[in-house]
Amino acid sequence: MERFYISTAIAYTSGKPHIGNTYEIVLADAIARFKRLKGYDVYFQTGTDEHGVKIEEKAKAAGITPKEFVDDIAGQIKDIWDLMNTSYDKFVRTTDPHHEEVVQHIFKKMYDKGDIYKGEYKGLYCTPCESFWTESQLVDGKCPDCGREVQEQSEEAYFFKLSNYQEKLEKYIEENPDFIQPVARKNEMLNNFIKLGLQDLCVSRTSFTWGIPVDFDPKHVVYVWLDALTNYITNIGYDVDSQTDQFKKYWPADLHLIGKDIIRFHTIYWPCFLWSLGIELPKKVFGHPWLLTNEDKMSKSKGNVIYADDLVEKFGVDAVRYYLLHEIPFSSDGNITYELLIERINSDLANILGNLVQRTISMANKYFDGKVTNKGISDSMDEDFINSINALDSAVTEKMDNLQVSDAISEIFNVLRLSNKYIDETTPWILAKDEDKLDRLETVLYNLLESIRVCARLLSPFITSTSQEIIKQINNDKEDLCYLENNEYTLGTPEILFKRIDKDKFFQE
Repeated sequence: MERFYISTAIAYTSGKPHIGNTYEIVLADAIARFKRLKGYDVYFQTGTDEHGVKIEEKAKAAGITPKEFVDDIAGQIKDIWDLMNTSYDKFVRTTDPHHEEVVQHIFKKMYDKGDIYKGEYKGLYCTPCESFWTESQLVDGKCPDCGREVQEQSEEAYFFKLSNYQEKLEKYIEENPDFIQPVARKNEMLNNFIKLGLQDLCVSRTSFTWGIPVDFDPKHVVYVWLDALTNYITNIGYDVDSQTDQFKKYWPADLHLIGKDIIRFHTIYWPCFLWSLGIELPKKVFGHPWLLTNEDKMSKSKGNVIYADDLVEKFGVDAVRYYLLHEIPFSSDGNITYELLIERINSDLANILGNLVQRTISMANKYFDGKVTNKGISDSMDEDFINSINALDSAVTEKMDNLQVSDAISEIFNVLRLSNKYIDETTPWILAKDEDKLDRLETVLYNLLESIRVCARLLSPFITSTSQEIIKQINNDKEDLCYLENNEYTLGTPEILFKRIDKDKFFQE
């Protein structure tokens, strides 16, 4: 069985994750579920990044220990990942003792190899981003990532010789065009960072204590990226002198799914760390776009943050999953508002999908007491309809292989639209009036049920509970992703999958 290892970035435990953070785990879950649907042995890892000065400061302000602080936030993050029905195989924490121990071994191995050396760091430091910057990298004198003020800092530190890997990294990225996706991110890394020259990277700190101690120099703690990035290997059984069968099975990772704002760390620092350890690079790093609110980046200071649990309470898990997966393009930022979410629920989920399932089951129950088989009385319009059902699996697979999740869902909904059109064109209610046309009517309903069955199966990675509910209502668990000539249906009772939402009423409440 072919294996597939997918990871999300580990969420920083500075506070409750908003819907933009939640998008990543839902996107990764859809990809993992689809791979499982296609027969892959999937390993799906997510978790939390829990060290650093920002955590230390927030814990102090709250009057608790850093460990108490991260335990609380990590619990909140895991609760939201579970609420969104995500099927991760492992939820990792960088405070796990095993991870901390292996990070210490990794640091020592790099030091013994000569890739890490002691020096002094003088630079401009952004505490929220935990990043040092040079004067030329600042934008209007502020942090280029978050726009906040930076402070001049100087301290003894260990450095990783990133500059040693400059030529190798540039050559690798140019010779492996699929390594960084989408292509705009690849060009950005090459032209804006790598080709300008890589500076050695600060990998330890002495100005705070909340981190993994450097075991041979304990006044230093391992700095954020060497600690955080290595979670992808420490949690599947890598150690410097031994690798488990799990590590040998799943590494190299097939896909690191991350936000576009941290692609630099995953495509510059991470490859060089792995080469230093003598390990293969992951096959692909995909820097997904952001989710905006009213076309603006979410920020607590702006007061425009939306949380997943609030949305789920109002609209349900699958409606929120559908919106996140369908409405955010492959390479450009998406937008979320309550108005847009309601429009999509009403038009796609209630009208196109829900209405189709309810109409079809209701007609089958009304005309044939819920028992439908293929009578084979075809018309010229059937061939195109059946061909569209049979072409769907490969169309969806092609889009998913290219990480075009939104387009994959659109392919399924195109067939659902065709199914509704097929009802209008075959007019079952007219066929039902003619005794001689009952076999034709049953064939029409059979074709519709086959379309619903295949679409429900292919929707299972995206709207998981709804897919199961459709399968339950049509009472047919055949897993074939194509039109079957000799299937049989004994249908259940149709129930509303998605209720239409009265927008005016919603905003008055």
